[in-house]
Amino acid sequence: MEAPRERERRSAAKTLLELPVILLISFALVFGFVRPVIAAPFYVGSESMVPTLMVWDRVLINKLAYDFAEPKRGDIVLFESPEGGEDPLIKRVVGLPGDTIEVESGTLFVNGEPQREPYVNERFRNAQAPYGPLKVPEGHIFAMGDNRGKSADSRFFGPVPEENLIGEALFRFWPPGRVGVP
Repeated sequence: MEAPRERERRSAAKTLLELPVILLISFALVFGFVRPVIAAPFYVGSESMVPTLMVWDRVLINKLAYDFAEPKRGDIVLFESPEGGEDPLIKRVVGLPGDTIEVESGTLFVNGEPQREPYVNERFRNAQAPYGPLKVPEGHIFAMGDNRGKSADSRFFGPVPEENLIGEALFRFWPPGRVGVP
């Protein structure tokens, strides 16, 4: 019969051997599957979404959001710029396929209806130049920053093809005082 000390020693050795394997599998799952496929962190590097998202905020992007559903007006999305470029952009969806977009006197009109946008930075609302009207083509969205006076968005590069969408901003996790849904 095996002595209790010997059993404890074997159990400890087994645990020490299992730990690196568990860590390796966890690392592979997180960086090989979760991050590229399901969710990824993103840091905000511009003022285009102030006051909703501040420079240096960190958000978790749901990369599966548009695999199962269509974008909705009001979603905050991460996408590859239609103009190319290294860094993805983060903006708010304000127009969907078939919508007619127009900006007049600092007010966004969608299909001729003025939009109530409590998230827009009021300081720069009237700095917006008139825009449109433009009909959003099928398979595209129209995206604008909440800080309209300091946002390079669809008014400058046009509607965003839906295939450029990376995902939807799901949760702000940094800084600690601003944690929550953006």
